[in-house]
Amino acid sequence: MKYYILTIISAVFVNNIVLSRFLGICPFLGVSNKTSSALGMSGGVLFVMTLSTTVTFLVNQYILLPLGLGFLQTVMYILIIAALVQIVEIVLKKVSPALYQALGVYLPLITTNCTILGVALLVIQDGLGLSQSIVYAVANALGFAFALLLFSGIRERMELSDIPQELRGVPIALITAGLLSMAFMGFAGMVK
Repeated sequence: MKYYILTIISAVFVNNIVLSRFLGICPFLGVSNKTSSALGMSGGVLFVMTLSTTVTFLVNQYILLPLGLGFLQTVMYILIIAALVQIVEIVLKKVSPALYQALGVYLPLITTNCTILGVALLVIQDGLGLSQSIVYAVANALGFAFALLLFSGIRERMELSDIPQELRGVPIALITAGLLSMAFMGFAGMVK
């Protein structure tokens, strides 16, 4: 139990997938203009990251490694993630049209989110078991959501601020992301 709590604290604060490992910068910058869109992306990432990490772990353990096809790991993971996103999109469209409409454009965007692939590869690289992998995936999705929602709140406040014309838009967003990343470095050493 202690391992799982430390994993969650580490993934959210200390080794945040966006602010420490610098994965998922594209959606971090692109979807963080409004908190509502950041919330939608966060929910989609939580669902897809957990599902894809579980499936890729099982495929790796029971298909790729026994057949000696470990070299196909990255290609298979990309195909699995893309297929899962498409399946989830089709199922949501049929089963829950309201949820499908709420997620909207975020499901296709999740396919290209490198945090999904990154977590799936890190699970294997770190030699985690199935339950540890699932907790790790959920924790990293929560870390992604925390950073994205925090950043979107800051960006919404910046819209109301008097920022010099030359820094508006992407330049101030990059400066703010850098400062946020440096702030998260303060958690370093809290958990290994």
